[in-house]
Amino acid sequence: MKKSILITGATGTVGKEALKQLCENGNYHISVLCRKSSKNLKVLRPYLNHIKLISIDLTREQDFEKLNKTFDVVIHLAAVIPPLADEEPELTHKVNFLGTKYLLNRLEKISPNCFFMYSSSIAVYGDRLNSPNISVTDQLPEHEEDVYAQSKLDTEPIIMASKLDWTIFRLTAIMGVKNHKMTGLMFHMPLSTPMEICMPEDTARAFTNGIEKRDQLKNKVFNLAGGPSCRTSYEEFLGINFRMNGLGKVDFPPKTFAEKNFHCGNYIDGDDLENITHFRKHSLEDYIRLNEEAIPGIQKFFASLLKRPIKYFMRRQSLPLKAFKTQDKELMERFFNEV
Repeated sequence: MKKSILITGATGTVGKEALKQLCENGNYHISVLCRKSSKNLKVLRPYLNHIKLISIDLTREQDFEKLNKTFDVVIHLAAVIPPLADEEPELTHKVNFLGTKYLLNRLEKISPNCFFMYSSSIAVYGDRLNSPNISVTDQLPEHEEDVYAQSKLDTEPIIMASKLDWTIFRLTAIMGVKNHKMTGLMFHMPLSTPMEICMPEDTARAFTNGIEKRDQLKNKVFNLAGGPSCRTSYEEFLGINFRMNGLGKVDFPPKTFAEKNFHCGNYIDGDDLENITHFRKHSLEDYIRLNEEAIPGIQKFFASLLKRPIKYFMRRQSLPLKAFKTQDKELMERFFNEV
């Protein structure tokens, strides 16, 4: 008998891969919960013959009345992420926290025996520059300056307190093929930050393979990352991407990058999830190879010609540099070790 799966966030970076894998499997009845928009419909169009589409705005509690059937598994990936999360803190709270609460409340009524799989974030661990080896047993700090991290930190306990069987995957930095834009947020991470990336396909595989591993996953928290072959530093990772895109070296003025108060690190217990769901297929070398193949030569050529003005434009988006130049003490205390 086919299992009934409900997935949210199916138009996002990880969600698209999860939906693709679920449809390719062919053994599931798939329902997709998402906000009605032309952008979402465009992404979902190739799958419309294989899914049931349920149009729900996560910020509207009354919309969840549209959920009226039982599900075996719910994969909840929908969230407002940075930089939008920082720009729209109220929306972030409504979607990430309240939206999850509304979904849980409805599922407890209509589908109390379902398995709830949730994507949290490495952001909940906060700044780990001085202790980069991370475990799920580590104490989680409050996040006054990080709206997204706080929304995840607030949401995890309501999942754990629900009547459903649940599992929480705390996702590392998810890096795919041309799926991450270089925004001002790039300057918030100290260059010395250790990183352990994971590609979207592998991340999605942890969820889709986890469907059949309920007994081993239920009521537990796991760290999700690509493993030792996906480890690097932010400075090295940024340098790789600059070179691949024809931008040369990461040569910005002092104080362009923050010196503290960001997240990322290495998951020392990441194998726990891998040993159950066997999701890892890619390494950092694969990430580089796939991106090099995807970047058109003509794009790289023109970027190399225009790298000075491009980097000048990028530098102007650096909030740490702006704080340093204006001597904004509040922001300087947030970004720098010595003020």
